[in-house]
Amino acid sequence: MGRVKVTDTTFRDAHQSLWATRMRTEDMLPIAEKMDAVGFHSMEVWGGATFDVCLRFLDEDPWERLRSLKQRIKKTPLQMLLRGQNLVGYKHYPDDVVYRFVERAAANGIDIFRIFDALNDVRNLEVPIQAARRAGAHVQGTVVYTVSPIHTTEHYLETARQLVQLGVDSICLKDMAGLLTPYRAYELITEFRRHLSVPIQLHSHYIGGLAPMTYLKAVEAGVDVIDTASAPLAFGASQPPVETIVSALKGTPYEIDLDLDLLFEVARYFEDLRRRRGFERGVTRITDMQVFSHQVPGGMISNLVSQLEQQKALHRLPEVLAEIPRVRKELGYPPLVTPTSQIVGIQAVLNVLVGERYKVVPDEVKAYVRGLYGRPPGTIDPELQKRILGGEAPITSRPADLLPPLLETAARELGALARSEEDVISYALFPQITRRFLQKLQEEGGGREREPSPTEQAKEVREMNVNEIKELIKILDGTDIAELNVETEGVKVNIKKAAALLSAPAAHSPVLPARAEAGAEVRVAGESEKPGPAAPAAGQEEELGPNQVKIVAPMVGTFYRAPSPDADPYVKEGDLVKVGQPLCIIEAMKLMNEIESEVEGRVVRILVENAEPVEYGQPLFIIERTA
Repeated sequence: MGRVKVTDTTFRDAHQSLWATRMRTEDMLPIAEKMDAVGFHSMEVWGGATFDVCLRFLDEDPWERLRSLKQRIKKTPLQMLLRGQNLVGYKHYPDDVVYRFVERAAANGIDIFRIFDALNDVRNLEVPIQAARRAGAHVQGTVVYTVSPIHTTEHYLETARQLVQLGVDSICLKDMAGLLTPYRAYELITEFRRHLSVPIQLHSHYIGGLAPMTYLKAVEAGVDVIDTASAPLAFGASQPPVETIVSALKGTPYEIDLDLDLLFEVARYFEDLRRRRGFERGVTRITDMQVFSHQVPGGMISNLVSQLEQQKALHRLPEVLAEIPRVRKELGYPPLVTPTSQIVGIQAVLNVLVGERYKVVPDEVKAYVRGLYGRPPGTIDPELQKRILGGEAPITSRPADLLPPLLETAARELGALARSEEDVISYALFPQITRRFLQKLQEEGGGREREPSPTEQAKEVREMNVNEIKELIKILDGTDIAELNVETEGVKVNIKKAAALLSAPAAHSPVLPARAEAGAEVRVAGESEKPGPAAPAAGQEEELGPNQVKIVAPMVGTFYRAPSPDADPYVKEGDLVKVGQPLCIIEAMKLMNEIESEVEGRVVRILVENAEPVEYGQPLFIIERTA
């Protein structure tokens, strides 16, 4: 029994959970030194979605953010969330990238690496743990908590034991969906304390309101550290407020040694920031509290609501929430945390909206069933596995063993744009957005565009709370076209059903596939019986010769002629193309859509310049049929 310590999540998980990760470095620096004086056990300031969002939306270098915070936070250890072999992305990266990322993160200021795998597959944690140990950092192994027949006390304890055997310095029990009940926490922490020799930390989200009570019982069971946030960034999908927890334990044997008055000074800063920027408060909604039945984290619920609302199908949310546990059971009870929460959620949405279960199966689901995300906790339904894989056997090796080294290729492709090794690592993780970021820095001499006004910032945040980690879902009921685009925290799907994308007379529309950064490819079977041509953008009318067809943009986005900036173009004018041959990429909201030819023929005209914005229905290519 002793005093409890606190990790502050305000600079990472809290604003990721509530503010779409939109807190800027300039928002953090003025209060950083005062937070350093509070006496936190650690401050979580990096990892998760912060890396991606810095580059993609904030025009900031995430490495520079880390260095700037380290210069001001001198006493408190800095902590990051590392998604195992996924690092800060949404797919597995090769081991050479993992080692160098972790080494440079430690060199730039990270003292504690909290490392987790969505499936609790310890194989996916071996290399990241070894990398963090080599870097001399504190390594915190993470046990992801969920509720299922598979996830017993024995399962969690065995996972923790394996992590300790790998050499972690502490264990975190990660309750990402706020499902951990007070007495279940008492039981688990008691067992961890009895069998493990390392410190135990508990991470939970407020969501349905259990977390404060859960923390109190965990404290009674002997937990060493708990995660909280400053009150203006607490509650809702975020962590419990530090002020409440400190007050609750005051005068007890577990009293937290933090200055409550100083905590309120910090809270006033963030409350003023929240008001100025138009950021939302953490609130608990009925759909959030339903997490106790469907187990979907609050962030995923928000995305489901907004997606269904936009295409006037919000009334079908109960069907989706009922379908999620069913899909999860059939997929072997994966914990619903990035990326598996999105994999299960997307499949559930498709099952409901398409009208037939598993008629459409995203490549992410196929990859999961193949074992490319790791070993599922339970057994995948045999009939479903056979339907998805056919006669193919799932892999049994560590998924990253199948990945070739990447860093040398990344360095060669980035070339003179790279200012440092960190830039090469960023490019290896997110090639397109890193190149655009670095090109913009070069063009502007390292400067950033003017700071948006408070009104503009509030509008951006409101929009991105709805749209940040997804592409627009459209279900055009009662028409010949059905389009479904989903993107949620990096798991991306694009579906075109019977879209009239070829403008040649009497040409039936193809089904366009789309591949995301994580390899998504989705098709909806069938064609329209009454296709109609897509309307081209203004100024893009092109006369068609005999046997010529237009390929048009299936969505709003940015047109790229090559898969990466230094690669050869997919096609050039005069090239002969076959059915299914890639023609270009259209990027939309992180979605990298590889557009394939649906006809065999010769490329007559390319109508769009590289990196040019395109509108839905805008002509991209003219192809003359040869077959």
